[in-house]
Amino acid sequence: MTTTSPSTLGQRAEEPPAAATPASRLRAAVTRAGAQSLGLIAALAFVLILFGSLNSNYLSWQNIQVIAEAVTISGLLAVVQTVVIILGALDISVGSQAGLASVTSAMVFTSAGSNAFAGIGAAIGIGAVIGVVNGAIIVYGRVNAVIATLAGLAAYKGVAQLVSDGRAQGYVLNDSIFVFLGRGKIAGLPVMVWLLLAVAAAVHVLLKYTDIGRNIYAIGGNDTAARLAGINLNKYILAVYALSGVVAAVAGILLTARTGSGQPVSGSEGLELQSITAAALGGCALKGGKGGVGGTLLAVALLGALQNGLTVQGINAFWQNIAQGALLVVAVVLQQRRSRERAVGLPA
Repeated sequence: MTTTSPSTLGQRAEEPPAAATPASRLRAAVTRAGAQSLGLIAALAFVLILFGSLNSNYLSWQNIQVIAEAVTISGLLAVVQTVVIILGALDISVGSQAGLASVTSAMVFTSAGSNAFAGIGAAIGIGAVIGVVNGAIIVYGRVNAVIATLAGLAAYKGVAQLVSDGRAQGYVLNDSIFVFLGRGKIAGLPVMVWLLLAVAAAVHVLLKYTDIGRNIYAIGGNDTAARLAGINLNKYILAVYALSGVVAAVAGILLTARTGSGQPVSGSEGLELQSITAAALGGCALKGGKGGVGGTLLAVALLGALQNGLTVQGINAFWQNIAQGALLVVAVVLQQRRSRERAVGLPA
């Protein structure tokens, strides 16, 4: 039997760590950045180069601002959808909530004698109430979140059409506050983009650096363990859906400011699919517990660049919907592959 002398052990303990090779540094960098985020960055670069080579104006600063403005409303909804998905739920009604908030802001603005603060306050109030109602139906009605918000998708759209008689309401572009929100700029960037960045930064801080965020991840990861750890699940579900309603209302106000009037359906229809697609592409696990705002913003930029490029090339808008649906399927398939879950319909 061979033995190792104390002197040999001492020599090994004093050996310096092996120098990092370029390959190991690259692997460490990929791990830190996240493979999904790097994939999104590569896809975004590909889309920009492709459409930039097809149209010389595509990469102009003016068109970049157009893309940024166009994705602001869907970006806001995608950011808050990220929080809902991390919680292990889903909010399919965010588009209808934005439409109802848009109509409310314009109608209250008009009835209050062109008072922008009254219109904005009423819209945010409606959004908060809708969010709490969604959460209460899920918590106290014991209704699945998908079914509850699917019902909300139809109900809130119906309310918006009912109160507006199905057509655009009010005119807000004679008010300086709405003009500033919809067309103003700060440091060369549209105000709408600054609002998106501010909301995204606030949500990122909430998720990453507060106990509230850590509890949201814990509930999405394992709600039973979270309950046993003393986390009040009902309170968090109500609060997250209230946050979703408020941010959807902000999106509705920006929709009003951008179009000049309250829109019950136009501009808000389909936003729920865009927000879910962006969150899934950005790395949010649809079963909850994983995800982040950074990946979602990258996915929002990718979808916006792709949509604008297809529009610039004169490709039918129907193909844009097909591309969006295909991207959502791809994102979910990649999630299933990464988590190595059993394929649906096949024996274990």
